[in-house]
Amino acid sequence: MNGNPRTDGPPQEAHEAAASAAPEASTEQQPPAEEAAVDAEKQRLEAELLAARRRVDQLARAYQELEKDREEFKQRLTRERERMMDVERGNVAATLLEAVDELDRSLSMSGGDVSSPLAQGVKMIRDGLLSKLQQTGIERIQVVGLPYDPNTAEATDMDITTNPDDDQKVVAEVRAGYRLKDRIIRPARVKVAKYVAPAQA
Repeated sequence: MNGNPRTDGPPQEAHEAAASAAPEASTEQQPPAEEAAVDAEKQRLEAELLAARRRVDQLARAYQELEKDREEFKQRLTRERERMMDVERGNVAATLLEAVDELDRSLSMSGGDVSSPLAQGVKMIRDGLLSKLQQTGIERIQVVGLPYDPNTAEATDMDITTNPDDDQKVVAEVRAGYRLKDRIIRPARVKVAKYVAPAQA
């Protein structure tokens, strides 16, 4: 007002320049802090992703084990059902085999005359029953001439032999034996040779 020039101009401009420079300095220092926060967030997300992948792997393995157990259970159930069916089939077959035995006795009592119509009819029925049994997987056990096996045959008689090679061999079949797959449904009844050394003169 008194004609003197203003003396607060330059200092105010210097203050404004300093103020405008301060934010620039602060913005230059903030990016490392932001980068650290971003890195920390990135590491956290990577750790969560890794944990999620491990969890997914665990669940996948658990699901595979469950599927494996389910398949094994189904197979076990199927095997058990087949075994029970084989048992029932064997029980029915045992009844039919008794009928075959009766027919065999009828033929043996005919005096060997198989030419008569009655004997031919009986033989036809017997052969038909045996054929149907074979179609269901039942087969006759071959024992004659083989070493005696108590798992497949019952010894009902003994035959003395002087040949050591024939000792404990089946020499005759009294009643036929049958098996279904690996299960004996009826053991054979057999005569077994017993070796006795000849008396010395």
